[in-house]
Amino acid sequence: MGVERRLGAAALMTAGAVLVSALSSPGVANARTVASAVPVAAAEAGTTAFVSPGKTLRIGAKGATVKVLQTRLKELGYAPGKIDSQYGGATQAAVWAFQKVNGISPTSTVASRTWHALEAPKAPKVLVPGGKPTRVEMNLTTQVMVLYVDGRVKLISHTSSGSGIPYCETANWNGKVQRFCGSARTPTGDYKTTWRRGGWHKSYLGQLYNPIFFNGGIAFHGALSVPLAPASHGCVRLPMNVAGMLPSLLGKDVPVHVRGRFVR
Repeated sequence: MGVERRLGAAALMTAGAVLVSALSSPGVANARTVASAVPVAAAEAGTTAFVSPGKTLRIGAKGATVKVLQTRLKELGYAPGKIDSQYGGATQAAVWAFQKVNGISPTSTVASRTWHALEAPKAPKVLVPGGKPTRVEMNLTTQVMVLYVDGRVKLISHTSSGSGIPYCETANWNGKVQRFCGSARTPTGDYKTTWRRGGWHKSYLGQLYNPIFFNGGIAFHGALSVPLAPASHGCVRLPMNVAGMLPSLLGKDVPVHVRGRFVR
């Protein structure tokens, strides 16, 4: 049996195990919920399995191996940016998201452990097993956002949510210099997407790119800085390329479930 057939069989076995586990778990509402637990790669395992090139990559790398990495991440629902064979910031953010979902400490270096995980990827942890087929799940513990569409994983992204550190900021707002204080917290709970703005939107705490609000003044939005640690005033920061594509994928009144707690 060739390498591709062996890997394909292994992926099918993994998909079967996930399916059996999901079917036996309490709170599974229907087949769509089960489908959302199965990795995209496992669902496609009957075709050609992915075999990693195994070459270590670091930020700034260029070439065919980077293109393989970007293509694989996109296949699995991550957003590496343009498939341009250049390992830049968007690809790094997608690598971080993938590593976090697969239990790997996030690093910009793509070495053997990450390549092996790309051959047999895990699905993101389902936070709301009985949730609507189209929904957003925000995991504060892992700092990962997952968008499900029609019961399937559509997009997985690295994020940076509220830092949890109390703040006081002075800003010129509505023509007056005002002082704003808060807890910099992203509350857990169940919400829905509400209003949005296209492009850069000025709030009293800074600039938000393509914000989609879901809890009062808390939104998913693009930011020029999306570090590994939570760093926002309460919103969920997204890489700019993810924020650029999210409005076309995420409509109004879509359920948003925020769960977990980030431990420093």
